[in-house]
Amino acid sequence: MYYSEDVIAEVRQRSDIVDLVSSYVALKRRGRDYVGLCPFHSEKTPSFSVSPERQSFHCFGCGVGGNAISFVMQYENLSFPEALRFLASRAGMQLPEREPSAAEKREHSLKERLLEMHKLAATHFYQLLHTEEGKHAYQYLRQRGLSDETIRKFGLGFSSKRPGELYRFLKQRGYTDAELRESGLVTIEERGARDKFWNRVMFPIMDSNSRVIAFGGRVMGEGEPKYLNSPETKLFDKSRNLYGLNYARRTRADHVILCEGYMDVIALHQAGFANAVASLGTALTEQQVLHLKRTLSTAAVAVLSYDSDNAGIKAARRAIPLLRGAGFTPKVLSMQPHKDPDEFIKALGREAYAERAENARNALLWEVDVIAKQHDLQDPAEKTAFYQETAALLCSFSEPLERNNYVDAVAREQMIPADALRDLVNRMGSAGVGQRSEQPQIRRETRTAAGKKVKESASEKSQKLLLGFMADEPQLFSQLSAWISESDFTHPFYRELATKLFAALRQGKADIAALLNDYVEDLDKEKQAAAIFHTNQFAEQLSAQERDRAIIDCIRSIKKDAADQRLRQSTSAEELQAAMREKAELQRLKLSIRR
Repeated sequence: MYYSEDVIAEVRQRSDIVDLVSSYVALKRRGRDYVGLCPFHSEKTPSFSVSPERQSFHCFGCGVGGNAISFVMQYENLSFPEALRFLASRAGMQLPEREPSAAEKREHSLKERLLEMHKLAATHFYQLLHTEEGKHAYQYLRQRGLSDETIRKFGLGFSSKRPGELYRFLKQRGYTDAELRESGLVTIEERGARDKFWNRVMFPIMDSNSRVIAFGGRVMGEGEPKYLNSPETKLFDKSRNLYGLNYARRTRADHVILCEGYMDVIALHQAGFANAVASLGTALTEQQVLHLKRTLSTAAVAVLSYDSDNAGIKAARRAIPLLRGAGFTPKVLSMQPHKDPDEFIKALGREAYAERAENARNALLWEVDVIAKQHDLQDPAEKTAFYQETAALLCSFSEPLERNNYVDAVAREQMIPADALRDLVNRMGSAGVGQRSEQPQIRRETRTAAGKKVKESASEKSQKLLLGFMADEPQLFSQLSAWISESDFTHPFYRELATKLFAALRQGKADIAALLNDYVEDLDKEKQAAAIFHTNQFAEQLSAQERDRAIIDCIRSIKKDAADQRLRQSTSAEELQAAMREKAELQRLKLSIRR
């Protein structure tokens, strides 16, 4: 469904960004803006800024930014029309319904088509599991202890051994090769098409709204890899989604159980632990943890129920700081002498697992236990190394009272003199061990399309700052436009943004949220634009005289760079003379701002 610019503008105007973001993030007033902890990355010092004047947001830590629509798109993982409908409903606004044109349907429907395709594929796999061809896969699941109810709940299925079977099935349902290529379900090459999954037990992967967005497959018999996931697509971001979260969010539990694999989650759900989730074939990521925290708002504790082998221990240690940074209290569940939750429950039962979960070990104390086992504490050098590693771990707590509490607990459990351990922690903390800067900074670098960092020139910095000043004080436009134009901006994106901003200001408008609306489908440009329009957080600290001097310095730097560029690009004597006159006039130009 497509909506007119007038409808989009009305939704945006009726969605105050401070009110919207406050429903997700605790904000505090700071000058003209509001600040809080960024919901898109883990931090302890607020670097997330929301501007009521511009109706926009920007994080000076991770760079994310935009308007109300883009905030909902990123936070709720919605498309532009979905975010618009979300905000309209929130504002009590009825969006006009109309039948989109054929061109609009083709342009807009890819994501919906992919969702339909995945739902259809999931149904197909489920039905195939209950045929003669899928009998061995069904028997495998039953032998793993899964009931028919559990198989149905998770939509488990089977992918055929027959080459191209799913491809032919979906083609018959009207999907094009272009759509199938985007789905990640098939691979289409010059030699032909082949299914991504074949002869595998299929695990539909659903987003937090229970929509099928990808699949995992466990091979039947011999074959590598044993487990295979869908590639990343327009629907599926494996670093963000978690298996089982669509069910866990319904529990409203005060804790969440984190596992490593599909079968662990399924076994736990079947045993009554519906708050279990798993990462998708990768180590737990910061994006997954933040998505988990936002989705399970009632869960304060995260219980790690990883495999008890070395790989599981390493994965748990990587996950602990991420969970702590997102506001969870991490704990670790011991499954000894068994390997994983599925094996544990089969051997000892639900009640034993519930007891272990209830008595899960504090994560830091568990980590100290792990470190102790890695050292021979009878050897003085090894014992010293153990103390140093433990002290470094304790340095990760920035709050003095919390750190001291842990020092006392570790000293008591490990029989270390508390004062000696505290002294070691303080000395290592003073040396910077375990600490990291969380202060927001104005970024002084840009990136090429390939992601390579490029140092910005003085002129480019000036172009960026001047755009921020002009957006901040639109009443100065009539004066500043007499000295500078869009063509003076040499950086391609800054010129693009200047063209949009100048056009709006000439019409007496300074709707920054509307300008940002042009970039909601281009995250990189949206970040850059939001960063530029939030320079006022730092400019607020300047006096009017200092601001005027900064604006004039920006104009001179931009004009000089533009003149130098025209001088270098001159191809005739006339162009060369004109560029030289421009530079000479710039030297004589008297600039002052009237307020």
